[in-house]
Amino acid sequence: MMMSPDVPLLNDYKQDFFLKRFPQTVLGGPRFKLGYCAPPYIYVNQIILFLMPWVWGGVGTLLYQLGILKDYYTAALSGGLMLFTAFVIQFTSLYARSKSATIERIPTMNVLAEEDEHEFTSCAGAETVRFLIPGKKYIPNTVFHSVLAGLICGLGTWYLLPNRITLLYGSIGGTTLLFFFGWMTLCIGEYSLIVNTATETATFQTEDTYEITPLMRPLYIFFFVSVDLAHRLLVMFILSAGTAITSYFISSTVGVVLFMTGFGFLLSLNLSDIGHKIGTKSKDLPSSPGKHFIWKECLFYIIILVLALLETSLLHHFAGFSQISKSSSQAIVSYGLMILLIILWILREIQSLYIFGIFRNPFYPKDVQIMTVFLEKQTRLMKIGIVRRILLTLVSPFAMIAFLSLDSSLQGLHSVSVSIGFTRAFRMVWQNTENALIETVIVSTIHLISSADIWWNRNLDTGIRLLLVGIVRDRLIQFISKLQFAVTVLLTSWTEEKQRRKRTTTLCILNIVFSPFVLVIIVFSTLLSSPLLPLFTLPLFLVGFPRPIQSWPGAAGTTACVCADTVYYYQMVPRLTAVLQTAMAAGSLGLLLPGSHYLGRFEDRLIWIIILECGYSYCCINIKGLELQETSCHTAEARRVDEVFEDAFEQEYIRVRSLNKHFGNVLTPCTILPVKLYSDARNVLSGIIDSHENLKEFKDDLVKVLVWILVQYCSKRPGMKESVHDTENKEKGPLILPALKTSLPPKSAEDIDSLNSETFDDWSDDNIFDDEPTIRKVIEEKHQLKDLPGTNLFIPGSVESQRVSDHSTGTVPENDLYKAVFLGYPAVDKGKQEDMPYIPLMEFSCSHSHLVCLPAEWRTSCMPNSKIKEMSSLFPEDWYQFVLRQLECFHSEEKASNVLEEIAKDKVLKEFYVHTVMTCYFSLFGIDNMTPRPGHILRVYSGVLPWSVALDWLTEKPELFQLALKAFRYTLKLMIDKASLGPIEDFRELIDYLEEYERDWYIGLVSEEKWKEAVLQEKPYLFSLGYDSNMGVYTGRVLSLQELLVQVGKLNAEAVKGQWANLSWELLYATNDDEERYSIQAHPLLLRNLTVQAADPPLGYPIYSSKPLHIHLH
Repeated sequence: MMMSPDVPLLNDYKQDFFLKRFPQTVLGGPRFKLGYCAPPYIYVNQIILFLMPWVWGGVGTLLYQLGILKDYYTAALSGGLMLFTAFVIQFTSLYARSKSATIERIPTMNVLAEEDEHEFTSCAGAETVRFLIPGKKYIPNTVFHSVLAGLICGLGTWYLLPNRITLLYGSIGGTTLLFFFGWMTLCIGEYSLIVNTATETATFQTEDTYEITPLMRPLYIFFFVSVDLAHRLLVMFILSAGTAITSYFISSTVGVVLFMTGFGFLLSLNLSDIGHKIGTKSKDLPSSPGKHFIWKECLFYIIILVLALLETSLLHHFAGFSQISKSSSQAIVSYGLMILLIILWILREIQSLYIFGIFRNPFYPKDVQIMTVFLEKQTRLMKIGIVRRILLTLVSPFAMIAFLSLDSSLQGLHSVSVSIGFTRAFRMVWQNTENALIETVIVSTIHLISSADIWWNRNLDTGIRLLLVGIVRDRLIQFISKLQFAVTVLLTSWTEEKQRRKRTTTLCILNIVFSPFVLVIIVFSTLLSSPLLPLFTLPLFLVGFPRPIQSWPGAAGTTACVCADTVYYYQMVPRLTAVLQTAMAAGSLGLLLPGSHYLGRFEDRLIWIIILECGYSYCCINIKGLELQETSCHTAEARRVDEVFEDAFEQEYIRVRSLNKHFGNVLTPCTILPVKLYSDARNVLSGIIDSHENLKEFKDDLVKVLVWILVQYCSKRPGMKESVHDTENKEKGPLILPALKTSLPPKSAEDIDSLNSETFDDWSDDNIFDDEPTIRKVIEEKHQLKDLPGTNLFIPGSVESQRVSDHSTGTVPENDLYKAVFLGYPAVDKGKQEDMPYIPLMEFSCSHSHLVCLPAEWRTSCMPNSKIKEMSSLFPEDWYQFVLRQLECFHSEEKASNVLEEIAKDKVLKEFYVHTVMTCYFSLFGIDNMTPRPGHILRVYSGVLPWSVALDWLTEKPELFQLALKAFRYTLKLMIDKASLGPIEDFRELIDYLEEYERDWYIGLVSEEKWKEAVLQEKPYLFSLGYDSNMGVYTGRVLSLQELLVQVGKLNAEAVKGQWANLSWELLYATNDDEERYSIQAHPLLLRNLTVQAADPPLGYPIYSSKPLHIHLH
């Protein structure tokens, strides 16, 4: 549900909480606004603790001003007093905790937790001390923080001595202000270090496990004071040490150049990934293709390194070293680099949809709706991309190495500036070749067109020039992105009606009036390379805190909100990664920079791609998958993403519409990638599943499918396959089996009633379901019944339980012939062995029938023989024989047809199949042989079978149960296919259907584990039956694996970082976790809701996040 833009940014409760937390953050920890009534001594004690550093610093300052102590003795005195005070404060806290009635372990501080009320009894009571001084969790931190407090106080006293400040700045007013605010700053830092730590606005993690937060403010103070006091000493030391080390260890200029070239190349490689692969592949077989690829890759890098070192040494040693002039060798290389840059820029731009993100590329394929035509035209572009990759990977680095090797700065004695500049330059050649080429061309162009006497050419060597140009280039790109982000936030807050608030006009006017200050904020954020934070995503801009490229703590891909839809991203990511490799190498995604963000779209899937790291011929990325169950905000922004891609790819462009009309959007379409993934189609089955004729045919088809599945299963069992060859080479004797059918006794009234009942309450004897060992014991006690009376008594469902392994011998052991399970027959008392009925013996007419015989436990029965006989009329004997004749389980083709013909005519084998098939049929439909209803179909499809006498029998045999359920699902799919494609003509066509289901389909439920396994195994098709309760219709869901087009666009990285910075501040500091808060609502240009989703948990909720994926670009 969309929220009105005038809803408060923070609700009343959060506003009160924020007003309590913010003053505490400003003052470093004192809590002067509690939200409840507290005694006055609580506030007085906090003031005393807060001013304690100033008191000890004031004592030292007074002694210094009176001339009693020197400045360093003053610093030592103040620092020592503060150290003693810090230990007293910490031990007081420990004592108060030990005196507590209930000793509790101090929990890990959770910044999301809010303050609880406290009850105070006295000024120095245990509860008061625990409130004022929570204490440290670890003893080492107690010592370290106390020592640091003394050191900070001593340095601060030395830095803020009035005489020193007056000498530095020469102003009494300035000295007074600096002295006052300086000591306020020191008091704030000391309080957060040794008394109580405030929650920082720069909160990065939800929990401060190791108590890092108390160190932040003191360390800031320490760095500023140290730099101001010792900057001259440090600079001189670094300059001297750098020059001495460089001159001493590498005295030869050739050696320096080789060192820079070699290490620059090695450090630009993905050494960790290469080492991991070598370690992994070393366990493989020597001939494995993966191992060969790794060694080929290593050989390629070794050759490149050798060639680079050879080129560097030769050019540096033999070429003339003169200042750059139009006739020099370096100038000639410069011209070549300019031409190379222009060619690479053209080749890169024609790979992408838009040039500069504004003008449509005339070379990009327009027929994207026709996949074959699009792929054909894109293949041509990819061939151009190969040329670009060769120029970028092989030609450009060696050309730039030639430019650097010919520079005159490397000929003389090396200074620190030369070492720093050229070390960075030689590495950038490989680390980021495109940017290095731009920087080199800019530096060489400036040098060629400018005078040699200007400061740039006279005082700076080429390495430092490249460094400065690189910094300017990087910050300029950031500034443009941040400025575009700020303008978008400002304009859309007014132009987008749903984003307009009551005070939007005021905010817009303030931004215009104070635009110079806004620009200063943007520039300062750019210089620090920190996010531009729009407070609550409104046009209120602040400088965020610097963050790593991935923006979140922890390794990429370690957390995700896994759900049932996650499996689709697991299947898609390996395929997508392979296609991204080609696209990145060709330049279709533009300039690859660490921290870049891309968004992919296909059907209901949204793929978020982050570039974590780039180097020579490799790129490390993280891929996230967003939720498929779309909320209203998600849907609104996903619809806008679709509109952006449709306008870019799916319309005929003419000259008038050659511009990107979505230029203000943070998403700029780049390219389309063909990826093999699942297309999701959902259909309404009304008119099919509720058709009486279809349901009637469903029953007939189910028997056929059951026969086919059971025959296929029995013929492919491992035990059967192993004995096929032996059976062909051995002469088998007759296989003797107990009979399934004998003369039938008259039906009793109870038997007739049981056939018409669905409860079978009378069938409750536990002995009916005794297991085989019990049966064996009973039979052994009967002294191996050899010859029983000749009366053929009917034993309902009796069947022998012969082992499969005994089949290969040709005869059945005498003891096993009488392992009968008496289902539906009264239990036999041990004292009445003479009443044991006679079991007549039967034999297979074909010696090979056991190869497709059902397992012994499946031939047990739970139904009266009368019911079996009644339902046997439904058994399709002609289909059964046809299925057997199609088997392929014999090595000898000549004998196969004859053997299969004999098996098909075996009546005993047929009786086994009739019994098992019809019992399964009875289990699936219940006692009444009536046309099923759609609801019944859905329940059985889902594995919920109706209760019947055969239900327990079937569920006790999990393998048979799964086969019966599989047959039921195949039959449903067959019914849908017949309704859609027409009736089946003959048995051969029916087998083709079933073989296709078995080979290419998974038919089941989305919630099943096997569904996920089928997706990961990339089954070509998946089908699931469902019911839409809102529409009241039955639905079918079909997933089809095919090569489809995924649209990819580039996101404004600064817009993403800014929104993530606000998300972190809003949730971790302001604790504004309202699910309908303003900053999470849909924004059509900023894609605010999608950006929040893509953040790492617990702040975001992507359903999939990959481990860092290493992509090779050569």
